[in-house]
Amino acid sequence: MGTAPGGEAVELRVHGVSGASADKILDHPIVVRVAGDRHAGFYRPRPGTGAAGGAAAGVAVEAYRWGSLTAGAAVRTASMLLLLPFMLGNLAIWLRPRSADRFGLLGALCRLLAASLTAALMLAIIGATVNLLGWQCVPYAQCRQGRPYLSWLVALPVGPRLALLSLIPLLALRLCWTIGARSARAFEGFGPTSPEPKPSELTESLTTPGFWDDERITSWLRQIHVGIGAGTVDVSLLAGLSAGRHDTIRLLLLDAAAALVMFCAVLLCLPVPTGPAQARRLLRPLWAIVATVTGLSLAYATTTRSVDEAVVGQLPGYEGAAAGLIATQGVLLVAIAVVALARTRQKTDPAESRPWLRGLGTPVVAAMSVSIAAAFTATLVFRVADYLDRGYIPDPLRPNPPAYGPLEPPVAYWWAALAGLTALLIVTAAAAATVLLTRYRRRILARRIVERDFPHVPPHAAARLRLVRTTIARSQVTEELGPMLVVFFVVSALGLATVALDLLGIGPTELVSRLSGQHDGIGLLAAYVTDAGIWFISLLVVGLILLGYRAYRSRETRRLVAIVWDLGTFWPRTVHPFAPPCYAARAVPELARRVSALAAQGPVVISGHSHGSVLATATILQLPPAALPSVALLTYGCPLRRVYARLYPAYFGDQALRDLGDRLDWRWRNLWRDTDPIGGPLFGHHRGAQPTLGNPAADAVDIRLRDPRAVTIDPADTVPPPVERHWPYHTQPEYQEAVRYLAERAGHASTDSPVAGPEPPL
Repeated sequence: MGTAPGGEAVELRVHGVSGASADKILDHPIVVRVAGDRHAGFYRPRPGTGAAGGAAAGVAVEAYRWGSLTAGAAVRTASMLLLLPFMLGNLAIWLRPRSADRFGLLGALCRLLAASLTAALMLAIIGATVNLLGWQCVPYAQCRQGRPYLSWLVALPVGPRLALLSLIPLLALRLCWTIGARSARAFEGFGPTSPEPKPSELTESLTTPGFWDDERITSWLRQIHVGIGAGTVDVSLLAGLSAGRHDTIRLLLLDAAAALVMFCAVLLCLPVPTGPAQARRLLRPLWAIVATVTGLSLAYATTTRSVDEAVVGQLPGYEGAAAGLIATQGVLLVAIAVVALARTRQKTDPAESRPWLRGLGTPVVAAMSVSIAAAFTATLVFRVADYLDRGYIPDPLRPNPPAYGPLEPPVAYWWAALAGLTALLIVTAAAAATVLLTRYRRRILARRIVERDFPHVPPHAAARLRLVRTTIARSQVTEELGPMLVVFFVVSALGLATVALDLLGIGPTELVSRLSGQHDGIGLLAAYVTDAGIWFISLLVVGLILLGYRAYRSRETRRLVAIVWDLGTFWPRTVHPFAPPCYAARAVPELARRVSALAAQGPVVISGHSHGSVLATATILQLPPAALPSVALLTYGCPLRRVYARLYPAYFGDQALRDLGDRLDWRWRNLWRDTDPIGGPLFGHHRGAQPTLGNPAADAVDIRLRDPRAVTIDPADTVPPPVERHWPYHTQPEYQEAVRYLAERAGHASTDSPVAGPEPPL
């Protein structure tokens, strides 16, 4: 084998999602860490204990275990569940159809939408504390009866009471800051890879130096979002003190708080500063404004005594703020969809495959983030209201008894609960219909594959053959998920029609009553349907919280939750700073550093399974040119073409895959099975089709493995070969043959000598 002088060939295995252990990756019971730390480390079999499972002759095997970055600490995993809307908001920008963002328009729109999620969180906490507790409950004796922890608040005048309760959302904002800031220490321990200033949008290409160093952008956005959150609290507090008051000081402070929010919105639309000096010039005034306006607002509220408490219902201004925020989110979603579609219709390479979501990936995920945030906020407000009024669910048709106080959540949350239930039911129906309508086509494809692989099957193996055919048919469902998500976006867009009703303050039951001309019967039925929607959405959110608690107690549940974060936190945080941290900000630079060190000694075959193949691809695109001749790539169970190229066409599209092959001089092999529901071929147009690129090197990349190996029982065995599906691959002889071949090619390339002999038949 052509290795570098004095060096050995190394197979570096990178696992997929769910945090596989090092001994499982190496298929060896005794392993030792040779680099890295407990969060992410490199492991090899302990010397003297034998080779790793599936090791090719003459090739050392090393494993990179990065799963603890997402599935490690229980508290971290549980807290991530509460950040789900922020994670989706950050993910949306990466599904853009093209990497070029003319005028930064799409990025600015996504950042403004992300800012609305922060404002929605603040408004929900304000609604539960300042509105329901301080304004609607404490003044009523029946509401605070038997609750000594609330009774003492009645002794405070309204202004100091609301100022005190306003500290709770400010503390929540500080908590979000702490969760976001700690990731720089826990995960992003690798500094910039290039001293040159980076572009304001790290979204141009995976080969961009410093692509994964997102801490500069995250720090910038984090401080702006704090300004937006604090400004939202200030505006709500000052507007709540407006009952019967029109003094100049309050109006000036209210204008200053509104100007603070607008200033932060303008900063989100500007390019991120390329240097710390420029950032400080903008952030120092921002911090001074935030501290001054918030301090003066709290001081004004504390000194305010004469507030007209005869106003019944919502905290003044709160209803309009909730409705206005939903209206703003609706406008932003429509604008994002229009811009994304315009980018999709621009001329591209005709050989490129069509994006999975018809170019709507960014608005679809953005709509999901808004919907989940609405579910979280509505659940918080409704459950607090339900607790305070001891089980009553008031609305305009069924008001609370006068002694309890109104305890009415804003109309916008009623519509959010009803729209969430409707969207969930329609998407569930669309998913079921998609599976049913595509069943025949998937079965035909599976039958053709089985007939090709097993043309002569004895009658006693018919049951086994049916199992294989069913497994292949089910594995094709992945391609059918796109229309279901498009339906979700369409339903969410139709839900924007309720924005006008939000602004008018008309709830679902009141609208039905007006249309039906009666206040009972149909109106009451609408009230119960709305109640059911509220409870259903609440149960989903409570279930998510219980899952977080379960993740705190159970390692297996933590690993299950980590699968979601492995997929959702792969990309840098360039939109929402409170999203869970980007683990690739450490994993990719760390892999690049280790591969470069190994490549200096001999050939390296990066072996990526499933999502690990995505990390391997990103690593190769960040390698220095000196290391590339000694590097080869082996992928298996790889979703690059089947999922990532269609979800993220700007970064993993067909052209990007071809460029990756050219970068490696096509030292690349990809193993795949028809039974694998995740992985697939990279350069075939669809499963079962022959590659048609006209490039022999690219056509040789994909190696199809028949699965199972047979449907009959081998004479030396007692059971038929298993259906392997997505795991394992390293036990197959084609795997070892591919490693040997790639290591030999990398060894010859590093010494600038041609590969002797023909390519082995794989």
